Amino acid sequence: MKVRQNLYIDRELSDALEALAAGTVGNKSRLVNDALADWLARRATREIDDLLKIRLDRITREIGHARRDIEVLLESLSLFVRYQLMVTAPLPDADAAAVAVGRERFEKFVAQVGRQLAGGKRTIGHDPDTGGAA
Repeated sequence: MKVRQNLYIDRELSDALEALAAGTVGNKSRLVNDALADWLARRATREIDDLLKIRLDRITREIGHARRDIEVLLESLSLFVRYQLMVTAPLPDADAAAVAVGRERFEKFVAQVGRQLAGGKRTIGHDPDTGGAA
């Protein structure tokens, strides 16, 4: 159902509307109807964007913190591995007992990491349960 409206618009807009309607685009009523519908839809979208902006900003900050933590972790691990490789003498191939001890220590280390991750525990850094430092 269509409703008649009497509107006053600026002369420049009226001239532009006349020129546009003179082409193959359509009549003035259709053009104004479509333009108003688009404007109202964008206004509703802007309100949704305003509501989501705060959440998106928080997520962006959290991603930045996570990226920083990962960089610190990678740099720490790299320095530790480099230091360990520089100061630890290689095991002789004939020392099977030392190799076995090293393998056992590594397996215990991997198991401990698995337990910590499965239990949601962290040795250092942010504690997700309390929101503070561990």
